[in-house]
Amino acid sequence: MPKNIAPQKRLFEPLQTFAAQLTAKFSARSSGEPEDQLKSPVDQLFTAYGKIISCSIILKGESTLHSRLGRPDFAAHSDKLPVGYIELKAPGKGANPELFKGHDREQWKRFQNVPNLIYTDGNEWALYRSGELAAKRIRLSGDIRTDGKKAVSEENAKNLFQLFADFTAWMPIVPKKPKELAAFLAPFCRLIREEVMDSLQVSSSPMHSLKTEIKALLFPDANDDQFADAYAQTVVFALLLGQMEGADVLDLHSTYETLEHHHSLLSRSLEFLTDKEARKEISASLSITQRVIHEIPPDVLQATSATKDPWLFFYEDFLASYDPKLRKEAGVYFTPLEVVRCQVRLIDEILQKQLGRNMGFVEAGVSTLDPAAGTGTYLLGIIEHALARVEAEEGSGAVKGGARSLTHNLHGFEWMVGPYSVAQLRISQALTKQGITLPSTGPGIYLTNTLESPHTIPPAPPLFSKPIAQEHERALKVKDSEHVLVCLGNPPYGRHEASSKDNKAFTGGWVRYGDDQHKAAPILEEFLKPARDAGYGVHLKNLYNLYVYFIRWSLWKVFEHKTATGPGILSFITEIGRASCRERV
Repeated sequence: MPKNIAPQKRLFEPLQTFAAQLTAKFSARSSGEPEDQLKSPVDQLFTAYGKIISCSIILKGESTLHSRLGRPDFAAHSDKLPVGYIELKAPGKGANPELFKGHDREQWKRFQNVPNLIYTDGNEWALYRSGELAAKRIRLSGDIRTDGKKAVSEENAKNLFQLFADFTAWMPIVPKKPKELAAFLAPFCRLIREEVMDSLQVSSSPMHSLKTEIKALLFPDANDDQFADAYAQTVVFALLLGQMEGADVLDLHSTYETLEHHHSLLSRSLEFLTDKEARKEISASLSITQRVIHEIPPDVLQATSATKDPWLFFYEDFLASYDPKLRKEAGVYFTPLEVVRCQVRLIDEILQKQLGRNMGFVEAGVSTLDPAAGTGTYLLGIIEHALARVEAEEGSGAVKGGARSLTHNLHGFEWMVGPYSVAQLRISQALTKQGITLPSTGPGIYLTNTLESPHTIPPAPPLFSKPIAQEHERALKVKDSEHVLVCLGNPPYGRHEASSKDNKAFTGGWVRYGDDQHKAAPILEEFLKPARDAGYGVHLKNLYNLYVYFIRWSLWKVFEHKTATGPGILSFITEIGRASCRERV
């Protein structure tokens, strides 16, 4: 066809070929699923479209098993950038998901998270964006199963050309406000989580060996749901952190190397979780997630001051959109800055006036721990307050030394990967902007379950996984060997699910159950026995709560642990109803 013909009309001939190929296939009654007959003709049709617009359009086939919900049949790339997905249905099913039933209906529930998706059964075509129909559905004039070239018209070619143009021109529209950005990223995290869960349904999936290894290193008691969630959040927040630190997140190796400098656990975890074999299981969701995060301007999440820090609410907003139930179960709620600053000031005053630590948090030996660090708001409050005091009392030249002291004095534990990643970034930036170099291990933020037994002996890891295991070892060292003078924070609140042998780590851990291997009794019993003796046994159910476990652990760490040397400080915020023990216990 001559090149001076309008581009829309030039698609007519390839569309005729598409229809003729499918009529031949269905006339021959080829073996295989009906939608499989569409794959090669659809691929050739998009290749022809790419030539018309002088653009390289590549469709990468996504293999899956029939018993799984799976992923879209094609991942589409325009000039090497992922732009969306194409899902094929058997001719006759149409392209209206509202009419789907059974497996197709369940699959649509997942695909509503996809930002740019074409549904087609060959005869009908529709473009969806995040579950919403983006343009009018296009129906061919005839039936590609029986009518050959007569199944299509020039008007069909014109309309399909516009649909293909809209599809391949897709660009992520990244929100500029942190709250909207958090909600924007949530569907991509869900896509990854669901693909991981899907792959775990197949016994031969490499995801099983990955789960076994990562559980041994970081999450020994995680079930499949918790593993899939940790996997998805690790990938999304590691990529986001890499983007903020200047990596090219379209290139995973660039991201690994960028993160390695101050976030070695995230770097190695991302590399571990996106191993070549694992990538095959999440390729559809991973590539589009890389694309959207690549479009986020780093300055969107840069703090201009302590009160104008876009990260303050970011994780809470993210989790509210990503998984509201998980947010409630994990007790993820933001602590107002005014409360944080009040606690920090009061602690600093006690350090000076009662404990003789004249320079407060920056003084040697004032080891401070937030056992439920979240996104690092309390530790940032300490950094802000302590360095302001140093500058006011000793001059600006002493601030760098104060910041260097804080790298040794401050510690934070967090078991959820998302807030851990944010805390890593925020604490690193707050300290390095004072002109200091962080230790090779990064800031003292550890991905760990605070309530895990401090006597745990981590397994000897393979060489590649050593940085992940070393993070676990450093956290255990703080738990079992480091003297902690101050514990502060806002522990999670929540009456958790009923305990079982499979969820002990998340329903009180060592605090509630002790450690049989090391013959350590549960330290929560020190709270329970007096209540029973006082006749309040009927109310003990109120003590089986996350915030109680954290308070009990912190009392043990500051006052009862083998490293405790005398007075210490605990400062936790709780709901007013939870602070009154007489009525509840």
